[in-house]
Parts: sequence; structure tokens; C-alpha cells
Amino acid sequence: MSDEETVRRVRAAQRGDTLAMAELLDELAPYVGRICGPIALDQGPDAAQEALVAVFRSLRSLKDPGALRGWARAIAVREAVRLARRAARAVPADLSTLPSRGDPELAADIRDVLDRLSPEHRAVLVLRDVEGLDERAAAELLGLRVGTVKSRLHRARDTFRKAWTS
Repeated sequence: MSDEETVRRVRAAQRGDTLAMAELLDELAPYVGRICGPIALDQGPDAAQEALVAVFRSLRSLKDPGALRGWARAIAVREAVRLARRAARAVPADLSTLPSRGDPELAADIRDVLDRLSPEHRAVLVLRDVEGLDERAAAELLGLRVGTVKSRLHRARDTFRKAWTS
């Protein structure tokens, strides 16, 4: 969908056009799901749903319709981290029990490693390595200092690398 079309749909949805809202939902749902899944893990679908509800509840407050995806991304990250914390996954698990590279469960290793990271570390990894944001943009989105994002990213990548290669 073109940027002009998105802007038109956002403005129509802000005026209460239900067809435009449905079209925006179709556009945003997969995007929000791709963000929430790796951060909230098992809570990913719930986080995506909560994020979409928050987006549509607050849609009238969006001043720049062209910023829809970035705005939705910020909401999705916030909801994913919130639900992951609620699921008591804030403390990283013991990484010594991961299967080795030759183990037949290798396909589940990435998910297993992500499951062992804190929601804050998963959020930084998703924003940098999946969404491609730089540290400054990730810091703004998460409401953190750039140094904090760099530190979390370093720790998250280091933990992921150690768990993956063990």
C-alpha cells in the first residue's frame, strides 16, 4: 500500500469510516504480530491484539498519518514488553540446559534462546536486528538513553551468542 493510500485511510478511519479501519487493521495486524511475537513469545498473539486495540482506540490522536507504522511499532513494543513481564519472564533463565548444535531439536533452539532472554533484551534485539532501527531510534521508542540501549543490545547479543553456540 502506498504512503498516500495509508494517509487517506488513516484520515478516513479517524473520521469513523469502518471500512478504512478494517483496511488499516489488515495492513497493521501482520506487522504488529511480527514485532510482538519475538518479544512476548507465548504471549505474542495477546500482545498483538492488545497493541491493535490500543492503536485503534488512540487513532484519532495520531497527528501525522504518515507516521502510522512507527507509531504502531511503539505501541506494539510497549504492549509486548508489558505482557512478557506479566508472564514472569523478566528474569533470564539458566542457559546451561540448551541442546547442542547436533541435537535434533535444533529447529526450536532460537525460540528457546529467545525465551530465556528478558523482555527488555528481546525488545532491543527486535528493534535493532529485525526492524533495523539504530540505537538512537530504539532508545527513543523505548524511552531509554542511547547508552542503555547499547548496553542491553550488547548483553542480549552476547547471551544469545553464548546460548546458541553452547
